[in-house]
Amino acid sequence: MTADSPAPTADVPWRAVVAFVVLACGLAWLAALPLWLGDGLASPLATVFITLMMSTPAAAALIVMALFRVPARPRARALGLTPLRPVGRFLLFLALGLVLPIVVVVVTIAVSAALGLVRLDLVDFSGFAAQIATLSGGEPMPPIVLLVVAQLVAIPVGAALNSIVAFGEELGWRGWLQGALLPLGVWPALLITGVVWGLWHAPVILLGYNFARPDGMGLLLMIGGCLAWGVLLGWLRLRSASLWPAVLAHGSLNAVGGLILVLIAFGETPDLAVVGPLGLVAWAVVAVVIVVIVLLRQFRPGAVAAPVAKAEVAR
Repeated sequence: MTADSPAPTADVPWRAVVAFVVLACGLAWLAALPLWLGDGLASPLATVFITLMMSTPAAAALIVMALFRVPARPRARALGLTPLRPVGRFLLFLALGLVLPIVVVVVTIAVSAALGLVRLDLVDFSGFAAQIATLSGGEPMPPIVLLVVAQLVAIPVGAALNSIVAFGEELGWRGWLQGALLPLGVWPALLITGVVWGLWHAPVILLGYNFARPDGMGLLLMIGGCLAWGVLLGWLRLRSASLWPAVLAHGSLNAVGGLILVLIAFGETPDLAVVGPLGLVAWAVVAVVIVVIVLLRQFRPGAVAAPVAKAEVAR
């Protein structure tokens, strides 16, 4: 069976999939519960609880693997943790995982500015300077250009550090869930995984995280963003036969997500639902990248992993 030829839906371990989704979402709400009972995103411990929430997909995957034995051994290979070869391909897609989110975010900012959706200041960085002045409390600071350069140079380091936390999500989404859904075909697996990924964010999105829209519209925006980025991260997972490029891409996205705040002009308050890394403009930019990947036949049978037979995922 080829990678894009769907198998009967009976080949999907549905009981395990349902259990995984319920566990991942339930544990996410549990991790975010202190925010709902307290000061929300204003809580000084918000970062701690959000980081804890990011580990819940991995926890759900581990529980489901123990209960349902899905996938069957060797599990490290099925999840994309091993092998790290051929080395050349692995390093190539690891590099793509780092670079693609940076390119997408930079193009998103450029397109947003060209459309008049946000004003940039690439000379004096006045918006960023105002933020630094507020944070410094009037204390002397290095020239703003040096601070901007430091921010840009730190992006790869930030991507690596963010990948540590992103691993908790990617082990669940691209490692376990996407693989379990592959018998449906590559595209259904990518899209369903993206929708679940977006819905999983509900505990913090409904508090105003990312879009400052603590309502259904905010959640729909998150689902759309996760659908777009989920296809790109899912392709990295399938094309490389490894989870690690998707992990690094997730970390890179988180590291570069605040770049627009470094480049905006003074007085600008960008609408992240439109110009942010998960906003409407970014959807279009990611869609163009995906179309290019399709035209380059990088989704063709043989280029991505084939669906795993039922006998190989559940015994």
